[in-house]
Amino acid sequence: MTTGPTSGARTPSGLRLDIRLTILIGVLIALCVVGYVSQPETFLSESNISTMLRLAAAIGVVSVGMTFVIISGGIDLSVGSMVALASVWMTTLATQSYGPFVMVVCALAVGVGAGLINGLLIAYGRLVPFIATLAMYASARGLAERLSGRSTQVVTQQGYLDFFRGDFLGIPVLIWMLALVFAVGWVLLNRTTFGRRTFAVGGNAEAARLAGINVKRHTAMVYAIAGLCCGIAALMVVARTTSGASTNGMFYELDAIAAVVIGGTLLSGGRGTLIGTLIGVLIFTVVNSIFTQNNLETDIQNIAKGVIIVVAVLLQYGTTRTRKT
Repeated sequence: MTTGPTSGARTPSGLRLDIRLTILIGVLIALCVVGYVSQPETFLSESNISTMLRLAAAIGVVSVGMTFVIISGGIDLSVGSMVALASVWMTTLATQSYGPFVMVVCALAVGVGAGLINGLLIAYGRLVPFIATLAMYASARGLAERLSGRSTQVVTQQGYLDFFRGDFLGIPVLIWMLALVFAVGWVLLNRTTFGRRTFAVGGNAEAARLAGINVKRHTAMVYAIAGLCCGIAALMVVARTTSGASTNGMFYELDAIAAVVIGGTLLSGGRGTLIGTLIGVLIFTVVNSIFTQNNLETDIQNIAKGVIIVVAVLLQYGTTRTRKT
């Protein structure tokens, strides 16, 4: 009698994913040990952990959107500029005069609108994602400078600051927002038809089209989700800095792509995990904290980041070649 795989059996790709996540967790723990050894009195203190998580919150939310984009086979170089544009637009005096609710809606609308423009240009305008998002990278940052007059716009709505800078059950609201976005993103990616279609489009867009998936519409929606994440991140950045500026979100695109790649998402699309992305964000956050607490130069920190990214990509290529052979 022929027996098939049991329902509990793991596929080779699933085993490789588990191994990768295990290694990432090991790296994160090792970095925490290094941080504790170098600064035993402060590194694992409650205040420093809270600070690290608050700093990771915005880039973590942006990385959720970037994970969807890269799994679908695309790339988004404009996330940092979209964060800047949303933060500036929501902190203009005209917007703030209507109260915190309008500020929130404005940031989310600007993020979704900019992301949707990217998606439409890529899906229906047939522009290469690199070119379309590079254009948005420049234009969104330029529009943010235009709106702000290249000056910092201070938040005057105390109610906004009281809420987003506050705590809930002893945990900062920004950390709750990060956890909520990751939870919703995980469910959307792993437990819905939309998530399955995202993997299918990234794995083979033509095969997905032949299977009945509206690839163009789906691509536009994925970039809109990335824009929504940028709008949420803008809320967090404005709350943390109490201001909106055209310099907000600087280099977020590089940090987000790095976190996603470190987490095991293939740059070619079709495979990825939000749990890996979250670990990738935490790894870079811990590295930043170690360098900051030990007063190490920024250039050394950037070199270390570059080495981590290169090693992660090389491991990806090695895994991909092994799977094909």
